[in-house]
Amino acid sequence: MQLQWLKTFSVAAKTLNFRKTSEQLLMSQPSVTVHIKLLEEFLSVSLFDRNKNSVTLTDAGKLFIEKADNILLQFEDSVQTIHSFKQGFRRNWTIAISPLLAETILPYILRIFMKQHPDLEITIRVEESNLIESLVDSGDVHLGISALDAHSKYLQSIPIFEEPLLFIVPVDSYDDETGPPIDVLECLQTHTLLTHHHPVFWEDVLVLLRKHLPGLRTMKVSQAHITKRFIQDGLGISFLPHSIVRRELLEGRLMKVPFDLFELPKVTTFVLVKKQDELEKEFIQLLSSHYFG
Repeated sequence: MQLQWLKTFSVAAKTLNFRKTSEQLLMSQPSVTVHIKLLEEFLSVSLFDRNKNSVTLTDAGKLFIEKADNILLQFEDSVQTIHSFKQGFRRNWTIAISPLLAETILPYILRIFMKQHPDLEITIRVEESNLIESLVDSGDVHLGISALDAHSKYLQSIPIFEEPLLFIVPVDSYDDETGPPIDVLECLQTHTLLTHHHPVFWEDVLVLLRKHLPGLRTMKVSQAHITKRFIQDGLGISFLPHSIVRRELLEGRLMKVPFDLFELPKVTTFVLVKKQDELEKEFIQLLSSHYFG
């Protein structure tokens, strides 16, 4: 049995169309038919029911597709392991981090950590905070960096830093030392508030805001980096953690406005681990020694 037969079968089982299979695999349609036929002869079973204008998986085909995909995955993993070995990597380590934090925390910390561990192959999974706990709990990742505290009794949840929320608006004519101060309530009345790019504070903040401004206009934007871009382009205003907008504020691409309607909550970043081996301890210490706000 040849590996290419399995690859052809795997794609054909998903497309249920030999023409589309040939296009995806960059081979002729007769070659697809030959691969499927040779695989069926090797297994002594029909994998597809062939009708005039379509094909469907037989019961044997439905049973075999999972096995075929597992074989292909194991082969790809084995090839990747050899490639990693050739590059000098001797260990694997996986981190899950939320999109909210990936662009602020990770690059600087990774540069230091990778330099200290040249034999370590690091895999980064960018996942939403509400998924990171289960990934750490299941062992799919060694460590998670999340905006949410963990609830599982089997995990350690370590607060790394706490930071303030800032009221962020576009840079405009008010951004001038001689200009009048920005009125927060007026700003909320004349701009759309971009919300829900952080998993913790929005519901409470919106309740308080609507007490001051019942007609508040909002737009949900699930990613913080998109929220920042929208604000820069004049599409709205928002509340963002200090670390998320630190660079844009320094470079003058966004502007923070003193917020005086009520006290804004603070947000915390957590490291989630199942156990702390040497790598986990070192990485946590590195994170704890730097504040990105």
